[in-house]
Amino acid sequence: MEQPEYAGRVEYLGNNHSDCTLRITDLRENDTAEYCFGFKTNIQGWIYQQDLFISVTDLKVTTYVTKGSWVILNCSTTCTLSDNPNPDYIWYKNGKPQHEYMSQNYSTLSSDVDSYSCAVKGNENHRSPAVCAVGQNCWRVIYAKKSICALKGSSVDISCTYTYPHGHIPRETFWFTQGESTKEPKDLKKDPNYLDRLEYHGNEDSDCTLRIKDLKDSDSAEYKFRLVTAEGKYVSSPGVYLTVTGVLLEMNPMSVSEGERAKLTCTANCILGDNTTFIWYKNRQAIPNSHNYSKSLHLYPVSSDDAGSYSCAVKGHEDLHSPEVTLTVRYKPKNILVSISPSGEIVEGSSVILTCHSDANPPVQKYTWYMRNINTSKESSQIYSITNIRSEDSGEYYCEAQNEMGAKNSTVTLILVSGKQTFSINIAVGITVVALVLNLLLSFLWFRKRASNSTDTRDTAEDGQGGSSHLYDTILRTAPTAAQNADTDEQDVRIYANVHFSHSRNHEEALYSPVQLRNPEKQDKVQYAALKFNRLGVAPHPAAHAAEDSSAIYSTVNKPRTRTQEGTLLSSYPTFPRPPTGSW
Repeated sequence: MEQPEYAGRVEYLGNNHSDCTLRITDLRENDTAEYCFGFKTNIQGWIYQQDLFISVTDLKVTTYVTKGSWVILNCSTTCTLSDNPNPDYIWYKNGKPQHEYMSQNYSTLSSDVDSYSCAVKGNENHRSPAVCAVGQNCWRVIYAKKSICALKGSSVDISCTYTYPHGHIPRETFWFTQGESTKEPKDLKKDPNYLDRLEYHGNEDSDCTLRIKDLKDSDSAEYKFRLVTAEGKYVSSPGVYLTVTGVLLEMNPMSVSEGERAKLTCTANCILGDNTTFIWYKNRQAIPNSHNYSKSLHLYPVSSDDAGSYSCAVKGHEDLHSPEVTLTVRYKPKNILVSISPSGEIVEGSSVILTCHSDANPPVQKYTWYMRNINTSKESSQIYSITNIRSEDSGEYYCEAQNEMGAKNSTVTLILVSGKQTFSINIAVGITVVALVLNLLLSFLWFRKRASNSTDTRDTAEDGQGGSSHLYDTILRTAPTAAQNADTDEQDVRIYANVHFSHSRNHEEALYSPVQLRNPEKQDKVQYAALKFNRLGVAPHPAAHAAEDSSAIYSTVNKPRTRTQEGTLLSSYPTFPRPPTGSW
């Protein structure tokens, strides 16, 4: 029976074999209906038993005025009580039991101004409403509800009306809770436990409604209204039973495996009302459209996403949550990832660390590393470290995560091992060394060839000194750049000798010879300029200089020890007289 009007009032006492006993508590008139029991088999399907009709009745006092001065009161029901066809009755006068009367009828005088009610013996808490023996003005308090269930922290109204006989003037009215019967009732307004929490909404005529705010657990009690006049005192009994409750969440079971079923039920210690609806929360966030705000939340099939902390609240009192209850979902490992450190290119001889990550409940108990196409495992831990890695370690790796719910593999991680970086560095260094050696060898051969040419030139020059000629020598040194200045002491300096010959007036020939100076800062070295003469003609020149011509074949060039700016350097060649103007 999942109908909301039966919430908290139905209890199945049977079993799954032969007993189908059902208990319904706090019966109400609208519970009057036909009830049937059904069960389902794997062969015949649903099978229903015959219907059972239940009629819910209440006690009622009816007055009959007889001839004379007597009034007869009758206690009756609308149907015969099935469990007690001939019950004994108890009568109450102004709320006080009259034990001498056990019959269904009660007689009193027509002048009686008291109120009367009755109950079936054994069910004294279920009394009939009080009635006046004569007329409508008697000592009487009528409560709208016999019991009230209210949420802790909320407010509640206890509604009632009262009457009193003609000629009586109320002098004092107040509410109190049932205490010791020997003590005088105490007005709740004077009780410090209710300070600033009571509001009297009644009047001095007939309304006696009381409001209690910010309800506490200690407020659970039986509340009664007392009326005091100059002629007497009246207390209606029983009063109103107030039960203060919090919202509780029941979860069955609290731990499930993925794919199973879980049921959550929002309950209270008392029945909050027929139209009570609930709001469900997961991790303190409202679950939208949670099964039409039913008191029960069904989860099927349960997934790992359903795990979390749940609570519930009565709609309209969302600030009064139930305590949170945690649903635990067990599942095998999932979302398995492999991380590799360091990332990027893996060089032979280095170290690599593989780490396996997994989501599982209960936590992973065992990690195992495998290399594809190899049957045996590599490592049985969450972290797999490979030191001094080699090319044969290249391959596809994966890990297996396992707990008591099962096992699952990660995706494949590819590892490629490249050669050592030092190998490529050695190759580069080797190529550089070979290039330098070849360069030196070629330079040596070139200088050797130049030396050979210099010898030939010297012989030719000796043949040309018979004529009179003038030789001028100009040696220029190129100025180094800023970047070259720092390396001038380490670099070769090339000096060219510009030599002009006056063998012919119509011909002019310039001969350039490279002169390389090594380590100019450390020492002076003698360099020779090889000069080649082409005998084109003989021009007359003074005989005094004829003997000096042969000495101009080889000239000593000394590089200064200090650096100079760009300009003309005069070599130590012997100087010759400048030829006459127009001799070139």
